[in-house]
Amino acid sequence: MYGYAGSILRINLTTSTITREPLPEKLCDDFIGGRGFVAKTLYDELPPGIDPLSEENLFIIATGPLMGHFLPASGKTHFGSKSPATGGYADSNMGGHFGPELKYAGYDMLILTGKTPEPSYLFIEDDKIEIRPALEYWGQGSLSVEEILKTDLGERFQILTIGPAGENLVKFACISHDFGRQAGRTGIGAVLGSKNIKAIAVRGTGDLPVYDVDAALAKGKEAFKKVFEKPGFKGWTPEGTAGITDWVNEVGAFPAKNFQTSHINHSRKINGEKILEKIKITDKGCYCCPTPCGKYGHTKTRLGSAYFEGPEFETISLFGGSCLLESIEEVSYANYLCDELGIDTISGASVAAFTMECYEKNLITEKEIGMDVKFGDLASIVHLLEIMSLRKGFGDLHCQGVKTASEKIGQGSQKFAIHVKGLEWTGYECRNAPSMMLAYMTADIGAHHNRAWVLGHDVVGAATNVHDLITAGGSGEKRSRAVVDAKESAKHVISSQHLRPAFDLIGCCRLQMMELGFETEYYAQLYTLITGKKITWDDLIDVSEKVWHLTRMISVREIDNFGRKFDYPPARFYEEPVLSGPNKGYFISLEDIEILLDEYYKARGWDKNGIPTDETLERVGLGWLNTGD
Repeated sequence: MYGYAGSILRINLTTSTITREPLPEKLCDDFIGGRGFVAKTLYDELPPGIDPLSEENLFIIATGPLMGHFLPASGKTHFGSKSPATGGYADSNMGGHFGPELKYAGYDMLILTGKTPEPSYLFIEDDKIEIRPALEYWGQGSLSVEEILKTDLGERFQILTIGPAGENLVKFACISHDFGRQAGRTGIGAVLGSKNIKAIAVRGTGDLPVYDVDAALAKGKEAFKKVFEKPGFKGWTPEGTAGITDWVNEVGAFPAKNFQTSHINHSRKINGEKILEKIKITDKGCYCCPTPCGKYGHTKTRLGSAYFEGPEFETISLFGGSCLLESIEEVSYANYLCDELGIDTISGASVAAFTMECYEKNLITEKEIGMDVKFGDLASIVHLLEIMSLRKGFGDLHCQGVKTASEKIGQGSQKFAIHVKGLEWTGYECRNAPSMMLAYMTADIGAHHNRAWVLGHDVVGAATNVHDLITAGGSGEKRSRAVVDAKESAKHVISSQHLRPAFDLIGCCRLQMMELGFETEYYAQLYTLITGKKITWDDLIDVSEKVWHLTRMISVREIDNFGRKFDYPPARFYEEPVLSGPNKGYFISLEDIEILLDEYYKARGWDKNGIPTDETLERVGLGWLNTGD
């Protein structure tokens, strides 16, 4: 097959059995790659009802057909499993260079089962596959171990690592790569830790077959030129995702003090300009990326200094807003510590903010936590991150996430445990943004913005990408969001839920489209030239929709009584008005939440409980789910 490496690598860690099998062409035709491979493999091979941290769980790395080829930002690697955080479908992705290297080694997918008897790491160099001892690395940080392995194996090896959080099965542990790229969401790092795997190192020297090399090269060059010519190109790269910090704050969507409100007074102390002024050493990009959003830098605080990559907007919004750290240096240090410990910055900051609010409300004591913790204090946050990652004392509860922690603490804390389905909310406060609220509620892995980013629809309506949004004047004067138009919200959310995850199928970053308005038709044209199979962008969207229904059905199978109640946001968002800022007084009522879900389910072809109907499954090519075939 053209475009693909052509093989699946399977490793049973319990028996040390290593097998290589051909990549099925039907799997490629029906599910494209990346997220599609993950969803289909999980549905087919995951034993129903198993514990996510058991040996029976699958750990999957999947690439896409455009990954590793000459086109903009073709280095997105996809990970999949059953989620320790939610108990349902899990995937996560990262940039960097690991996925292309895996393909050059000859593998489109890596599937792990079982568990090694002692801490180990995987060594993959083309056809040479070994399970090597890693006891000497166990307990060390993610970044530290990557540096050691790069030194020992060689710079050309691409390496994934977990930190102490993954080893200790923290339910929001992440996987790190390239000294700052993370597969952060759904606890995928804990799954790797449950298998006693500290790292995966890969080196590939092979080629990828291309159907029409000359035409694909010419189209790739044309695509790069198009990106360089986009109006927002020069403005986007210097600050990366941090460049939207002030705008999100100005429109009243910035989470503050565990989402009690949606505006802060110190955004200009933690924004992209401050990264350039105080932190940044150089830009840092992923494979084949023309718009490197990564910022490699150095930070110095009273608690320590560090070299690191980041912080991205989500980290800024949650440590700088939800935890109220007021300097870019402190936000950056928290970012570094999460990377070294192997903690997802989104969930780590959210759990810290939840804990500080519980303490502020006298629901937990200083003796239980181990110190007097308070918002805006870096020492408090460092302490909380460390006890979480080590499962020490009170950290043994909070390492399970805000949903489980709030259920055990009780006393009304469930109302301000900010999550959906057990996954902590990311960096946008939505009590005056019903479409974005609906996007969080219905995201298949739990509260995550990468499935559908529709804040622009809520704020200015017509803007199609972040550059257009900001230049359209999103500082409040064009907002009219007092009335929930559930039908319009459902339409925009579903459209975005098909568009954005389509990039997860092909193995490319979506930021060129999202931030600059790069034309999606290039990806379909490149797919045809690389694979030799005629496809349109609409065809890719159809596959993306099919995968959306399939991931829902995985959670239906894996979670008892899964359905509508799992799509509700925390009560804070429908009971408590925003306290301050441009959206002061706004909230979305529970009645409107119900209407939003009704319209979404209707548009999706799901029943009132949020389960895909037989007719819908048949329409999208998943009729076999009805028969169990």
